[in-house]
Amino acid sequence: MGIDFSQIAGRYERYSSVQKSAADILLGLLEIKDADDVLDLGCGAGNLTRKIKAMTKGRVVGIDPSEGMIKEAMGKNKDTNITFELKNAEEINYSDSFDVIFSNSAFQWFRDPKKTIERCYTALRKGGRIGIQAPAKKIYSPNFIEAVEKVEQDARTKSIFAHFRSPWFFMETPDEYGRLFEDKGFKVAFSKIECIKTNYTPGEVFQIFSSGAIAGYLNQDCYDTKINENYTDTFKKIVKDAFVKQANDEGKVELVFNRIFLIAVK
Repeated sequence: MGIDFSQIAGRYERYSSVQKSAADILLGLLEIKDADDVLDLGCGAGNLTRKIKAMTKGRVVGIDPSEGMIKEAMGKNKDTNITFELKNAEEINYSDSFDVIFSNSAFQWFRDPKKTIERCYTALRKGGRIGIQAPAKKIYSPNFIEAVEKVEQDARTKSIFAHFRSPWFFMETPDEYGRLFEDKGFKVAFSKIECIKTNYTPGEVFQIFSSGAIAGYLNQDCYDTKINENYTDTFKKIVKDAFVKQANDEGKVELVFNRIFLIAVK
């Protein structure tokens, strides 16, 4: 399968309007065909897995390391023939099984990205493609970083937060991400870090923060000291207040995210 870089770049321009979510942009880049077998890597509650299933008559599998997410995904998708599996990305053991691997907002959580990419290469058929979308750069969201810095500085939380160790994997440039895939045999067709800006109320920004980032910042496994309910509640209050202070005169926060979009072909 030849790689048409300009065609993929054109698709990105077409799908990257402000009305499109990051997931929709990634789906547009991958252009799933009606007979493709697809693996949703880091499927969460299965909302996007269901969307993928509507695009193809092929086999669709969703995997996630969270038992709660997999239970929810299975419960919400009983009327489909999607298969959901509880496992880490590094544990996938398929061989020549899929035409497409889709991974939306999950790559930053992978504990061993190189091993995961290697397993993905094996799982794909020749000519198969993988697409990832994930937060990128250490300053993945200036809004979130600024809010968490308040936690780091606050007398009520700073002594415990000093024990926080980030669980996430970020790289600074599209080329760095591309080399990860090339080193495992992929041909990178598209790699771009986009700064995406959207406007939300402070409450909505906190909901977005709570749907992902908070699972790291308030995860006991990310601390080498005990975190308690008082710390958790104070952390949330400080972050909420920070988002309120970020709002403009119209009560909206410009939420900024750096996101990597990458398509690679076996």
